[in-house]
Amino acid sequence: MDAETDLAPLLSAVAGGDRTALRAIYERQATRLFGVANAILRDRDAAADAMQDAFLRIAGRAGQFDPERGTPEAWLAAIVRYAALDLARSRGREIPTDDPALGDQPVPAEALDRVESSAEGRRLRQCLATLEERNRRGIVLAFVHGLSHAQIAARLELPLGTVKAWIRRGLLRLRECLA
Repeated sequence: MDAETDLAPLLSAVAGGDRTALRAIYERQATRLFGVANAILRDRDAAADAMQDAFLRIAGRAGQFDPERGTPEAWLAAIVRYAALDLARSRGREIPTDDPALGDQPVPAEALDRVESSAEGRRLRQCLATLEERNRRGIVLAFVHGLSHAQIAARLELPLGTVKAWIRRGLLRLRECLA
């Protein structure tokens, strides 16, 4: 049983109030999810706060996970991403940096192999390959690396509106391809 299929039953158990299952999810996913929060907030203490909030949300919303709509890993990452963005908004600022690589975490090769080896992963990769480079790059920076539109615009040295438009067009094409 791989990590992805391992998580769905754990989320189901969390929905039933199983705290041990929540701890197991944390132990398996904390490093990756902390990387998502840290990439958005660029502050380790704030990322830790976002993780705490995210796991409270996970505990309360685990019953909302639907395997028909996506993988457990993507669902968990989305909750962490929203918790981090909520925290950034509540602070009213982003911490600027001149280092465009700050917050990026290398993804272990075995994690990419697991995604590529699944049928959904292969299909997503094929659809991503059909996108223009600029659309694909924006989507990957936003949804894999967890960067905000503003961070992507700064990294690519492009206007914010341009980045938003590229990502939106790319997502629309991706949705059509995956349908």
